[in-house]
Amino acid sequence: MNRNTAVGVGGLALLTVYLFFDLVGDWGRMAGGVDNLLVFIRESLWPPNWTVLEAQSYPVCEARFEFTCSVAWLGMVETLKIAFVATMLGFVIALPISVLAAGNLSPMAMAVPARVVLAGMRSLPSIIWAVLFVIVFSIGTLAGIFAMTFYTVGYLGKLQFESMEGIKNAPLESAKAMGMTRLETAWLVAIPESANQLLSHLLFMFEYNVRHGTVIGLVGAGGVGLYINTYLKLGQYDKVVALLIVVFLVVLVIDFISMALRSAVNEAGDVERPSWSSIFLPASIASAQHPTPMGGNTSEESE
Repeated sequence: MNRNTAVGVGGLALLTVYLFFDLVGDWGRMAGGVDNLLVFIRESLWPPNWTVLEAQSYPVCEARFEFTCSVAWLGMVETLKIAFVATMLGFVIALPISVLAAGNLSPMAMAVPARVVLAGMRSLPSIIWAVLFVIVFSIGTLAGIFAMTFYTVGYLGKLQFESMEGIKNAPLESAKAMGMTRLETAWLVAIPESANQLLSHLLFMFEYNVRHGTVIGLVGAGGVGLYINTYLKLGQYDKVVALLIVVFLVVLVIDFISMALRSAVNEAGDVERPSWSSIFLPASIASAQHPTPMGGNTSEESE
C-alpha cells in the first residue's frame, strides 16, 4: 500500500468515526438496552412457535400432506412464486435497457436516458413500490409482482450494463470490423461474453426477491410477509421468529442451488480448491503438503 492510499484510507476511517459519534449523540440511551433485549428475547421471541408448520383449522385441509396447508408452506410458496415471476419479468425488461445503457454498445445520447430510467426505478425501495401498487391493485400478489418487477429492472439493469461495459474491447472491435450492427453486436457478442455474470446476477436477484418478500408483505403485497405482519399486529412474536427461520432456511437452500448452477457454467471446477493449510502456512510448505496433480504431471514430463 503506497502512501497516498494509506492517507486516503486513514482519512475515510477518521471521517467514519467522526460521523458515527456525531449521529449517536447521547450515549446514555444505550444504558440497559442489552438487558431489555435479552428480556424481550426470553419472554416474547424464544422458543419459536412451530405451530406455523401445522395445517390451518380453516379451511379444512384436504391435501395428502397436511404440512402443505400450514401458514409457513402457503406463505413461502406464494413468496417463491412472486419472486420467480418478478425476477424473470425484470430480467427480460432490464436486458434491452441495459444494452442501451452500456457506454460501449450505445451512444451517450441513448446511454444517459437509459441510465436515468434505471436509476429512477431503483431509487424507490420495493416496499415503496409495493405501497403504490397496493393502492392501484388493492391488497394481493399482483401488487407484490409489480413492486418486485420494477425494483428488479432498476437493480438488475445496473448490474447488467456494468457487466457489459466490463467485457474486453477485442470482441467488440472484431464485431465492428465484420460490419455488425449495434443490435447484432449486443446479441451475438456482448451478451454471450458477459453471460456468466448475467446468470450470477439473475440468481442473486431471485434470492434477494425471496428475502424481500418478507418486507413487501408487510404492506399487503402477498407472500409470507403478509402472515408476518398479521402476527406482529397480534403480538405473536414467537410465530414471527418461526417464520423468519423458515425464510432463512429457504434462502440458504436457494444459495446452495445457485452455487451449483454457477459452477456448472464457469471454470471454477477446473481449479483446485485451496486447503486450510494454504491459508496459514507459506505457499512453499502448503504446496509440499498438498501437491497438485498438475504439478505431478509437470515433474514427470520434465524427467
